[in-house]
Amino acid sequence: MRTNTVVWSIQGLLAALFAFAGGVKLVLPVEAMQQGSLALPGPFLRFIGVAEVCGAVGLILPWALGIQPRLTPLAASGLIVIMTGATLITALGGQFGGALFPLAVGVLLSVVAYQRTRCTV
Repeated sequence: MRTNTVVWSIQGLLAALFAFAGGVKLVLPVEAMQQGSLALPGPFLRFIGVAEVCGAVGLILPWALGIQPRLTPLAASGLIVIMTGATLITALGGQFGGALFPLAVGVLLSVVAYQRTRCTV
């Protein structure tokens, strides 16, 4: 019971994080997002924004509504792919300290994916 509460808390925080991050990528001008040492193409950034918003929804709704709850660990797994890319791109840009945040988010997503896969089997 306690584990479920902790996982729900993690899911809620991650969903809020990805809804915000994805929403920003969808409304911010592309030029503003490309101001970094390793600028990514605008359409790719928009795609990542859509994927993050969809992932945020997928972290909460399937499990909460009990409709296809196996989609929650799939959403977490998809977001792990995004966080792996974010970690690598940040580290390749020379910001090793900055790469710790997406790495930590990826670890939390792994916890959610594991715990929710274990519960749906």
